[in-house]
Amino acid sequence: MTAAGTTDLHSPDLLRVRVVEWQAPGPVAKAAMPMSGMEAMRAIRDGVLPPPPMAKLIGFRMATVDEGRIVMELDPHESLENTIGLLHGATAAALIDTAMGCAISTVLPAGQTSVTLDLKLTYLRPLSVRSGTISAEGKVIKLGRQTSYTEGFVRDGKGNLAVHATATFSMIGEAPKAQ
Repeated sequence: MTAAGTTDLHSPDLLRVRVVEWQAPGPVAKAAMPMSGMEAMRAIRDGVLPPPPMAKLIGFRMATVDEGRIVMELDPHESLENTIGLLHGATAAALIDTAMGCAISTVLPAGQTSVTLDLKLTYLRPLSVRSGTISAEGKVIKLGRQTSYTEGFVRDGKGNLAVHATATFSMIGEAPKAQ
């Protein structure tokens, strides 16, 4: 306590440290190159391929891999909070953007991928460390040759909808031509 009776906000007792380890993404991308998107997503889910650095940084994991659908999960932690004690909105944005992009991957052949063109989020309720395991579901709405469309849902541990999202993705690489 300081002389005025308030807590010293720079006290060593309030210091937190979080160490994040990840695998270099280049070799992982090279290993995934000959795989279809579905094979790569399953390999990440099953631990055959390491998760991307962003997943390690935030702490989310791939829980479900279905054709055109991915579910990511996050056990929220204090390092993701803002100064009012809620999870920063960027946490949900990164989680749902990843889930929607990975959902597209599940329906792509080897050598093709996508990148986010736009992302629209509507925050319906706040999330916090007390929210329980947070899930983010991404679903393919329309797969196109140049652009694809997805929808996403972030839910708290009780299943309450916290964020609804839509996104447009640009397709990268050539899909194999039918013979």
